Amino acid sequence: MLNTILHGTPSAAPPLLIAHGLFGSARNWGVIARRLSDRGQVIAVDMRNHGDSPRLAPHDYPGMAADLAEVIAAHGGRADVVGHSMGGKAAMLLALTQPVTVRKLVVADIAPVTYTHSQQHNIDAMRAVDLSAVDKRTDAAAQLARHVADPALVSFFTQSLDVANRRWKLDLDALEAGLPAILSFPRAEGRFDGPVLFLSGAESDYVRPEDRETIRALFPAARFAKIPGAGHWLHAERPREFEAAVRAFLDA
Repeated sequence: MLNTILHGTPSAAPPLLIAHGLFGSARNWGVIARRLSDRGQVIAVDMRNHGDSPRLAPHDYPGMAADLAEVIAAHGGRADVVGHSMGGKAAMLLALTQPVTVRKLVVADIAPVTYTHSQQHNIDAMRAVDLSAVDKRTDAAAQLARHVADPALVSFFTQSLDVANRRWKLDLDALEAGLPAILSFPRAEGRFDGPVLFLSGAESDYVRPEDRETIRALFPAARFAKIPGAGHWLHAERPREFEAAVRAFLDA
């Protein structure tokens, strides 16, 4: 089963499961998870091939959705789910294929469509780090900065570095092999009639107006909201606004 970090204690309400995006981890969501745990238990997961979760192939959405279903089954069988980017696609497929497991769904800055950009350059950048020369996180950051222009991304990537053992807590080979699946979205025959919030960064182009027809065909009750001043990493860029939007939706 996936590695989990639990916040708060079980209550009468369904737990909240948080599924991170590509190159992320449960730890990245610690502040938001702790704050939301005042309303019930929050379960942050390391997705497969990330953090302390199992290294599993293939890295695709049917497998990731099954992983999330296994965690939910171990915590009562039904949950609210927040998924960002890759985690959002996994959460959408879970809701479409096993709707009884999901009460409410928040999809953070992603749509059930195929994207044309690539993450190969980021995998190459992490592979280029000479881990034998890394004694502290800043050593890796300095090396990454030669290949990654955005300091925020450099900081984000180094959060997945196990400095003591000089290794990435990411299965870069599995993620590279899975990139075509990660960028796509599998054909789903079902639909999810429960409440869904598509929460996007106002400065992001991941959820476009032309995607709404596809979204509504799969999620008829979908609602849409944007967080001003935020891009794709909306939960990190505007954490308080993100938390407030999620809280209002789940408690409505």
